[in-house]
Amino acid sequence: MAEVINMPLMSDTMTEGVVAAWHKNIGDKVKSGDLLAEIETDKATMEFEAPESGVLLYRAPEGLPVKVNAILAIIGKEGEDISNLLNEKDSSSADTVPATDAKAPETATVVPVLPEAETAAVAPADGRLKASPLAKSLARQNNVNINMVKGSGEEGRIVKRDIEDYLQKAGKEQTLPPAPETIPAVTLTTETPPAIAPMPVFTGAEAYEDVRVSQMRKTIARRLAESKFSAPHFYLTMEVVMDKAMAARSSMNEFSPVKISFNDLIVKSAAMALRQHPAVNASWMGDFIRYNQHIHIGVAVAVDEGLLVPVLRFADNKSLSQIATETKELAQKAQTKKLAPADMQGNTFTISNLGMFDIDEFTAIINPPDACILAVGKINAVPAVVNNEIKVVNKMKITLSCDHRVVDGATGAKFLQTLKGLLEDPMRLLV
Repeated sequence: MAEVINMPLMSDTMTEGVVAAWHKNIGDKVKSGDLLAEIETDKATMEFEAPESGVLLYRAPEGLPVKVNAILAIIGKEGEDISNLLNEKDSSSADTVPATDAKAPETATVVPVLPEAETAAVAPADGRLKASPLAKSLARQNNVNINMVKGSGEEGRIVKRDIEDYLQKAGKEQTLPPAPETIPAVTLTTETPPAIAPMPVFTGAEAYEDVRVSQMRKTIARRLAESKFSAPHFYLTMEVVMDKAMAARSSMNEFSPVKISFNDLIVKSAAMALRQHPAVNASWMGDFIRYNQHIHIGVAVAVDEGLLVPVLRFADNKSLSQIATETKELAQKAQTKKLAPADMQGNTFTISNLGMFDIDEFTAIINPPDACILAVGKINAVPAVVNNEIKVVNKMKITLSCDHRVVDGATGAKFLQTLKGLLEDPMRLLV
């Protein structure tokens, strides 16, 4: 008898998933444990293995959302009638689509066209173009019509290097547009009035593209909206003199096994400040406030589809080199969508740093279930009065967003004072 495979719950916040790529076609024989599909959740793209052996009789379409526990695939015997299973599925869920392999509409893009012999993709026998999630993401970022790319992977599958080769070839084909024609000069005479040069006419076409909202972006939108409109935010900003921190970092990096960043110093300092101010290391739980005795710091990482927050556990107990190593590993996983759900759970405090993007200061939305989030700006060289003399010092602005249900102004201010002291005298991190 045919076995129905439902969309699995692959993260604690997942409500639906999208098949990014199928690795088996309808009619293919499948063994238990075979890679069946790549599923995009609200947090990452994960591989899904077949739980049963048999023949693939039905699969949900690529690119469209499928609710958790709705039918993802059906595996059974060759030629087995599954119409009853599909009819039950149609009557029980309006969120899935008919049993055809229809795809979500492609977004409109304009790309340079290379010679057809070099670029035209070879479609597989089933008419579906195969491409890895990384190749699809790279194609979207560079407005490349993936149907024009020839795949070099197994069975003609398009992989990352194919997109890179296509972009390199496309760059060589580009030419600059011709310079606009100049308007001839008008000769003035005393006998006749000067001719009025015609005004150039500018024409154009209105255009736009509609891009499907990813599962990750949907979850980010929902969680941040809930946070912003349910938690009463208030903000506290301080300036930190970073001269000693800059000198200490340079000295540490002379012998550190890994390069220590300013963000690593901020994470370590924040963790130690939280140890002194446990009221900030807290969560609003509705009927009670949870004061966490452990310190797990979420570090916001920007990715193509939004923001991911991997978590550094027990950050106060780790050395700067350990924090630097772990942060780099988690950031790399975030960029390649390899973060596991456990990597993004359990945060008690969050840090969002936009200094590397030349941002002076900003306010961040609290990342639930935390009561606070720290927004970090760039380091600026500014004039300041030091010992009655005007000198150039390096300053950085930090802003603490607080949930007023948990943290009061004085509590947040005392935490920032401690954090400021640790950053302005990093030797205290070693005590």
